[in-house]
Amino acid sequence: MSALRKKFGDDYQVVTTSSSGSGFSQPPPEKKRKRQRFVDKNGRCNVQHGNLGGETSRYLSDLFTTLVDLKWRWNLFIFILTYTVAWLFMASMWWLIAYIRGDLNRAHNDQYTPCVANVYNFPSAFLFFIETEATIGYGYRYITDKCPEGIILFLFQSILGSIVDAFLIGCMFIKMSQPKKRAETLMFSEHAAISMRDGKLTLMFRVGNLRNSHMVSAQIRCKLLKSRQTPEGEFLPLDQLELDVGFSTGADQLFLVSPLTICHVIDTKSPFYDLSQRSMQTEQFEIVVILEGIVETTGMTCQARTSYTEDEVLWGHRFYPVISLEEGFFKVDYSQFHATFEVPTPPYSVKEQEEALLLSSPLMAPSLCNSGLMGDKNTSLDCMETLEDNDSTTKLPTKLQKMTGREGLPKKLLRMSSTTSEMTYNFGDLPMKLQRISSVPGVSDDKHGGKASKITEPMSKSVADLPPKLQRLAGGSGGRMDGHLPPKLRKMNSDRFT
Repeated sequence: MSALRKKFGDDYQVVTTSSSGSGFSQPPPEKKRKRQRFVDKNGRCNVQHGNLGGETSRYLSDLFTTLVDLKWRWNLFIFILTYTVAWLFMASMWWLIAYIRGDLNRAHNDQYTPCVANVYNFPSAFLFFIETEATIGYGYRYITDKCPEGIILFLFQSILGSIVDAFLIGCMFIKMSQPKKRAETLMFSEHAAISMRDGKLTLMFRVGNLRNSHMVSAQIRCKLLKSRQTPEGEFLPLDQLELDVGFSTGADQLFLVSPLTICHVIDTKSPFYDLSQRSMQTEQFEIVVILEGIVETTGMTCQARTSYTEDEVLWGHRFYPVISLEEGFFKVDYSQFHATFEVPTPPYSVKEQEEALLLSSPLMAPSLCNSGLMGDKNTSLDCMETLEDNDSTTKLPTKLQKMTGREGLPKKLLRMSSTTSEMTYNFGDLPMKLQRISSVPGVSDDKHGGKASKITEPMSKSVADLPPKLQRLAGGSGGRMDGHLPPKLRKMNSDRFT
């Protein structure tokens, strides 16, 4: 049962018959509606052009390409019809000349020289044209020098025949030599797979070449077709997005001698960044794969296409290896070309995995606060509350220390900053000139210990403790030094002392 469910999916059900002979059986499961594809598995595009109006004449302006693009039955019909009409037209012209000159009535007169010898009726005129056009020349029917109009018609026939031959034979040759059939020997895997490769979630599919002749300058591209709606409300039914399969690294240039597994790494730049195993059941998309290269034998460019819908992408699968080393050569086993097997793969999207990794790491919280990834202007305050609730001893950034003051700091940070806080409140708010004048004598470098002595006593806030010069500058300040400070510094200083 498990094997059948793996093969047919979760919708697979077993139909049982009751043993009582009542003939009652469970109804068969409803078949899933066939998915409308933009590109078939064989590469044919399901697009039809309608309501062209007056634009149909554009096809006649490029008649040669139009004939080449037609199906074979129409090409053969046009080929036969064109030659038949041309032959009948030219035979009618020869018969008309003979009829006007009266050669039909005097054809058996040995004393009379006709325009074309031995032309008695329309069938004989038709045979003369065929012998001339095909350069058969049996020698029984021939043109004479007594017919200038016949000579002019003969020249016109030669020119018209050359044009018709070049056009139709060239069209048939181009159609026969088209490299579309070369694409029949280029294989794509029936399914695509998503699994981990090199520690990254990767979308993979397989391509192969059945011929020994190589595809020169083979290159592969992938397009994601998905409907979406823009922020302005515009609906895009078939929006095309590029899937990177190694364009930046050159991995899209293939040496297609043996089957290759094409990889698309799902990262932040990938359209599948938020695709998970659960969301893939509701998503609708189509991956179009385009393989281009030059056919080695003909030098013509060949293109092979296929597509994968969301039902053909297997989550948590990997392709079987198909290359084995034999004695003196490598052997490719194409019986396992489409086969896959299950591997452990997280069912979450890359976006969900990255978010879970950020939340699970305690050292990432300060960096999130600094980078602004978790909110707006209130981010720093929210991060501060989180750190207080967790009783974290991690040192906060300087910006957060200034915004929150000393109350929100951990105990270890309070002990570290207790000896220098008074100096910061009193000495750091003064202008640089006042700081140099009022430097404390007790602050000096310990030459033997190599460390600066710590300030153990707060600086005095009274004007009386200042030198006389500073007392005159700060006179009338009410015992405070901020009388002559700028308003912004006075406000900061008053807030610090209160």
